[in-house]
Amino acid sequence: MKVIFLKDVKGKGKKGEVKNVADGYAHNFLFKQGLAVEATSANMSNLNAQKKKEEKMATQELAEAKDLKAKLEKITVELTAKSGEGGRLFGSITTKQIAEELQKKQGIKLDRRKMELEDAIRSLGMTKVPVKLHHEVTAVLNVHVKEGN
Repeated sequence: MKVIFLKDVKGKGKKGEVKNVADGYAHNFLFKQGLAVEATSANMSNLNAQKKKEEKMATQELAEAKDLKAKLEKITVELTAKSGEGGRLFGSITTKQIAEELQKKQGIKLDRRKMELEDAIRSLGMTKVPVKLHHEVTAVLNVHVKEGN
């Protein structure tokens, strides 16, 4: 019997796949658990419509990420911190502080976990922080740390 998987089933198929399975397995397990539906023409057309909708949303997300990348690369986030000799900071600048400053000054809400900063910023000056906006789009945010009191 042909079925359309609604959820991933280990060893059998992934969500959205159409596969042949044993009739008993389909009736007694997959249908009862809500893991699959029978591959009728109506269900197939629903699946195709859902795939088109997902593609459209993925395209829209990519376009939004590219727009945000253009905005972020024009911006320089300025932070102040106390520093000692040689421009070393007493504390450090974290991605959380960068995200908060970006929200406060520019009105751009950005998740700090998307910033790919290997280690916190510990010195004065300019730092380029890569920001992963989408699996295909990575922006570079300029962060300028100045001497504060």
